[in-house]
Amino acid sequence: MTDHLVAAEHEDWRLFLKKARANRSFQAGAAITLLIVFIAAVSLIWTPYDVAKLSIPDRLQGPSWSHWFGTDHFGRDIFSMIMEGSRNSIAVALIAVGIGIGIGVPLGCWAAARRGWIDEVFMRTSDIIFAFPALLSAVMITAIFGPGAVNAIIAIGIFNIPVFARVARGAALSLWPREFILAARASGKGPARITAEHILPNIANLLLVQGTIQFSLGILAEAGLSYVGLGAQPPATSWGRMLAEAQTMMAIAPQMAIAPGIAIIVTVLGLNLLGDGLRDVLDPKLRRER
Repeated sequence: MTDHLVAAEHEDWRLFLKKARANRSFQAGAAITLLIVFIAAVSLIWTPYDVAKLSIPDRLQGPSWSHWFGTDHFGRDIFSMIMEGSRNSIAVALIAVGIGIGIGVPLGCWAAARRGWIDEVFMRTSDIIFAFPALLSAVMITAIFGPGAVNAIIAIGIFNIPVFARVARGAALSLWPREFILAARASGKGPARITAEHILPNIANLLLVQGTIQFSLGILAEAGLSYVGLGAQPPATSWGRMLAEAQTMMAIAPQMAIAPGIAIIVTVLGLNLLGDGLRDVLDPKLRRER
């Protein structure tokens, strides 16, 4: 039995790689995402210049061999700031998505397993949360509790909870009437064990695709909060705060806005392409039910 499961997993992995190599959206999205993650990882140990060090004689320089993206109004190297900003943006979005998955998925699976009034309360609560736009909710939360990266993570994470909960609930509800679930119930397994052993493995691909989408939205939300001064605070660097500082410099130093703007666009585009590719590659109809 164990050898059969190992062979099945190996076949699933081979099928995934085969479809991934044939999917251009997945390849492009994975390449862009890996590049951004690599840049963020490198920024942990090295950047071309120290972003905390001001150099007034070098202020507002255009792109050159010394400063690839130019310098800002304090003489800081914009490329170095982009590198450090990628780290902060990815960290905020990743933790926020983790909060959504860690709390939302168990809630959604629990509601699907229990049904009845529990499911009804869950749905109505989700409706209330979804009545407010994500960014507006994040702005409201950070405005109440104060600006900062931690509060931005909490605000974005709170909105992610009902998103993942609804996805998990809808997918789980479609599986509970299936024969292999009925067989598991007949063998004496409880709802929690069935969810862990049968439901979650069969909805993991859907949650992974949703995770990439929410990751890209988290990048945008973090940039939006930082833009209005409610995200990462100095001396931390953020793409959104870089855009805010560039507002009054557009006429004389457009590179201050162009660089972080392109960074946000490329990152979100890469994650969206990756999500679309994963949705095509991880075709639920081709996945074996366990």
